[in-house]
Amino acid sequence: MPPHDADRYYDSLFQTIAWKNDEAIIFGKKIMTNRKVAWYGEDSFSYTYSKTTKTALPWITDLLALKTTIEQETGETFNSCLLNLYHDGSEGMAWHSDGEKDLKKNGAIGSLSFGAERKFSFKHKKTKETVSKVLHHGSLLVMKGTTQTHWLHRLPPSKRIQSPRINLTFRTIVDK
Repeated sequence: MPPHDADRYYDSLFQTIAWKNDEAIIFGKKIMTNRKVAWYGEDSFSYTYSKTTKTALPWITDLLALKTTIEQETGETFNSCLLNLYHDGSEGMAWHSDGEKDLKKNGAIGSLSFGAERKFSFKHKKTKETVSKVLHHGSLLVMKGTTQTHWLHRLPPSKRIQSPRINLTFRTIVDK
């Protein structure tokens, strides 16, 4: 994405998204993360991960525009978006796969990054091979097919990153 468009979306999303601290239940205990999240969709979908359930908020104009752009770029269709706001490099994500039952099996996830450049890593579940990419401001990473079946991914922490990153993960929720 051209830098001026990425800058505009970053500023707009930072200000207009209904950000909330994420919740997770780990070893039976509810924790609140520093990382903030928001969940939007074309319907009031429920989405459960880390043993907590979120209900999608209605699309806003910028998210619909980005969804259309990503769908044209990838040839995929999406009906929801999980957004993450990492305030600095101390916030990240541990190794995981997005295999929740609410997600379309082997469906694509379009991951759009704004703000601070961050390393994003994959680890093969059997061979333990790792691959890392730097996700730049305005970049798109698409995980599709059996990526979630065979690979874990993470956003490792980095002490040198002092500025925020916004990540949008466009997904497809299936009817139950």
